[in-house]
Amino acid sequence: MQTIGIAAKVTSLPALQYAEKVAADLRARGHGVCLDYATADKLNDRGLCVAKADLGKRSNLLITFGGDGTLLSVARHAPVDVPILGVNMGTLGFLTEVTVDEFPETLERVLAGDYLAEARVSFDISVEGNGREHRTYRVLNDATINKSALARIVEMRVTVSGAFVSNFRADGLIVATPTGSTAYNLSAGGPIIYPTMGAIVITPICPHMLTNRPIVLPDELEVEIRIATTNQEIFLTLDGQEGLPITHDDRVIVRKSPTSVKLVRTGEKNYFDVLRAKLKWGEA
Repeated sequence: MQTIGIAAKVTSLPALQYAEKVAADLRARGHGVCLDYATADKLNDRGLCVAKADLGKRSNLLITFGGDGTLLSVARHAPVDVPILGVNMGTLGFLTEVTVDEFPETLERVLAGDYLAEARVSFDISVEGNGREHRTYRVLNDATINKSALARIVEMRVTVSGAFVSNFRADGLIVATPTGSTAYNLSAGGPIIYPTMGAIVITPICPHMLTNRPIVLPDELEVEIRIATTNQEIFLTLDGQEGLPITHDDRVIVRKSPTSVKLVRTGEKNYFDVLRAKLKWGEA
C-alpha cells in the first residue's frame, strides 16, 4: 500500500483527531498519505491533498473515519480496485463496521495483504429531459425521488426494461442497492437484502394506496421513472448527499454500474452479526 487516502467526518472532533494520529503514524512508517481537501483544511495539513472525488484515484487504500455518510462520500467515486476501510466513530453504521478498538489490528492485516474485500454493486443514475446536460451519477446506497415539504402527492410512472410496472402515487420513491437496503429503504418499510446479491429494490415512500408495496428485481434490469405530476417541487437525491430538481419532462434512469465498490471486511463478523448489533435484534 504505497499511498493511503484518508477522509474524516469534518464535523466530528474525535474523527479528525484520530485521522490526524493515523496519518502521522503511516507517514512515520514510510507510507504516502493523501487527504481530501476538507479533512486537510480542518487538520491544517499541508501534505498531499485532493478533492474527495479524486481521493480514490490517488490512493491504493482508502480509510474513512466517521459514519456511513463519510464512507459514501468517497466510495461512489472510488475505482473498483481500491479497497475502502470504514472506521465507525460512534454513530449507527452498516458500512463502517470496524470500531476504533478494532482498527489498529485490522489496519495491520490490511497493510500486510491479509484481509477480505467484498464487492458491492453500485448503480449509475442519469436524468434525461429537454435541456438536460448529459451526466451520470454513481450511487452505492440509493436514488430517491422526494417532494418538497409543501408539495402534494407525487405520481410516478415506473417501467422496468421497457415493461410498464405501475403508476405510484406517494410522497416519493426509493431505488436502492442491496447495500442501501438497510438505509432509507429500511426506514420506509422496504426489505433487507443480503449485500452481495444481484438485486434492485423499488420502495414507495408513504404510498397513497396500501397495495403499492416494495418490489425486488434482478439488477441487470433497467428502471425508468417518469414524473406524471406537473407544477410541483420534486427532487432527486443521490446517496443522501447530492441532489437536483426534476420535473415532469424528465426521465430518471437507473442501471447497474459496471464499477463495483470494494469494502474491507474484518472476517470476525458476518453480515448477521452486524444486523443484530445495529438493529438490536434479540434485545428486550
